[in-house]
Amino acid sequence: MLRPSTLRPALRSRVASSTRFASNGSNPQVEAAQKKAQEVFSSTQQTASKAFDSAKKMAGPLGETVSKYAASASKAAGPLGERAGSLLGSYSQPIVYNLSVFREIIKHVYKAEGLSPPSIETVRSAYRTLWNNASSLGFWQKAVNSGEILRIGIYGAEAYGIFKIGEILGRRSLIGYKLE
Repeated sequence: MLRPSTLRPALRSRVASSTRFASNGSNPQVEAAQKKAQEVFSSTQQTASKAFDSAKKMAGPLGETVSKYAASASKAAGPLGERAGSLLGSYSQPIVYNLSVFREIIKHVYKAEGLSPPSIETVRSAYRTLWNNASSLGFWQKAVNSGEILRIGIYGAEAYGIFKIGEILGRRSLIGYKLE
């Protein structure tokens, strides 16, 4: 019976003498794989450029408008905008295109659902109802008896918290204003 310790030197010599691939020599399989990868890459590039050209044609003046807006936005953002644009590299055009498509989809949904901002009378009516409820003693008695006062308190705390967060953001400081 062979002990495991007697097998180790034999295994080591076998592993050490195994064939290694030369990194600088020519291997026909590697060259064929590289050639195939280059062909796939070039065909993908051609397909993508055709798709982009057809999308640009379909977008028509919209595509030109979006590119103008993107240029003016990067100019308005200054060096930071230019740096962000350069970080995107070749992805900036597809991102702008996808954002314009998203904008058009939102427009269609807005029109199909019949969405519109509320009228002035609707806003006035809502605030009138709120004021009438807040100034009515009967409303508060009913709220206390039904347990609705807890929900009203939570809404009030949320509104106060949102107000305080707005103050902090407006001051650009957590505590107080910077006077000097």
